[in-house]
Amino acid sequence: MTSSLVQATALELLALYRARSASPVEVMRAVLAQVERHGAPLNAFVLIDEERALDAARASEARWVRGAPAGRLDGVPVSVKDLLLTAGWPTRRGSRTVDASGPWTEDAPAVARLREHGAVLFGKTTTSEFGLKGAGDSPLTGITRNPWDPRHTPGGSSAGAVTAVAAGFGPIAVGTDGGGSIRVPSAFSGVVGLKPTFGRVPAHPASVVGVPPHVGPIARSVGDAALLLAVLSGPDDRDPFRAPPAPGDVVDALDGAPFAGALRGVRIGVSATLGGIEPAGETRARFAAAAATLEELGAEVEEVDPPLADAGSVLRTLFAARAAHTVRELGPERRALLDPAVRSAAAEGEALGAVAYLEAERRRAELALVMAALHRRFDLLVTPTSAGAAPLIEGGGPPPASFAGPFSLTRQPAISVPMGVTGAGLPLGLQIVGRHFEEALVLRAARAFEGAGVPLRAPPLRSLR
Repeated sequence: MTSSLVQATALELLALYRARSASPVEVMRAVLAQVERHGAPLNAFVLIDEERALDAARASEARWVRGAPAGRLDGVPVSVKDLLLTAGWPTRRGSRTVDASGPWTEDAPAVARLREHGAVLFGKTTTSEFGLKGAGDSPLTGITRNPWDPRHTPGGSSAGAVTAVAAGFGPIAVGTDGGGSIRVPSAFSGVVGLKPTFGRVPAHPASVVGVPPHVGPIARSVGDAALLLAVLSGPDDRDPFRAPPAPGDVVDALDGAPFAGALRGVRIGVSATLGGIEPAGETRARFAAAAATLEELGAEVEEVDPPLADAGSVLRTLFAARAAHTVRELGPERRALLDPAVRSAAAEGEALGAVAYLEAERRRAELALVMAALHRRFDLLVTPTSAGAAPLIEGGGPPPASFAGPFSLTRQPAISVPMGVTGAGLPLGLQIVGRHFEEALVLRAARAFEGAGVPLRAPPLRSLR
């Protein structure tokens, strides 16, 4: 029973609670036992609070016994990325420059919504320093490893979150995505990762410079991602850029999605190169099969090549500005503690002039207009999430090119869902991009694709060799 509990989705756990076939305490103990068995080599957590988690699980169990669950996630174990403020726990942001002593008295909006809905918060997951690097390591926590093969990275910056969900350390997690930091690691780790439209999930403190990180769900299924999004997108007036509440319920939009004809009438543009990226052979083959599946589901599929080739240089400029702003108050001694990649990015940002920064913002807006024009023809754009699978941590060379960055710049909703594995047994991801605030359609297409294929649920959890 324990192994089935740690691989269950959040929706499955909630059904078990309603049927009195499992309890939140039983599930939390199973998750903690899974971390005890497999957690050390994977290094997904900066903090686990077993006592607090079990207390919360007992309170949830009592509510289920009374028939009065507190919310939509009551009793579901959830971890949060260590960039999100969490009352009672330090938020170190992957950095030795952040003092753990606090006080830590405030919840980020996403964390507050989780508590309101009865989720059992049990730990904080690892991140690259300040979320400023697309890799799974930081000076604070060291290397986080991929549960499909620990010689490989899970990607970043939401490294611990995707590793935790894939490895059975809780069915869902909350991450952030400023340039692909949810989607690319999700693709590398065989899970579902959604970057909502900017403003859909309130954030605090607000990001004021560079590409803003979007807060979003990481899950084992599209249904769980939709459920978590519904919770996270609750209103919070601490975010000056928050969007108004979405009409309807994204979970309801998934009803009936996995069936033949589920995407009838949906116009989908597919791009294997996105203006110049060359995917690996296995990625291209899997992507061609995925496009055929979407067509079989009823979608009108057409190849398209949007002019987004310079998005990478725009993203680099805006990330450098954000890095400079993030470390602006650190003196020389504390700067010496930074990840060299973060120091280098900050130096690049400090050398930017105001005109160069604003030119990058102008080009970002132009890219958004390119996508607005594309969406007059197509309801969705579909690409690989990454040009290849997760690289080796040691000696793997540069990471494969990402297809995710442009849609952080344009601030659209985009999801990565599993689209199979390579011959070496490493996952690949399919990215589905929609118009602003059309998360429901993005999720419906993702759910239909998921239902038509073989969803990846359990990595082998190999030992380090």
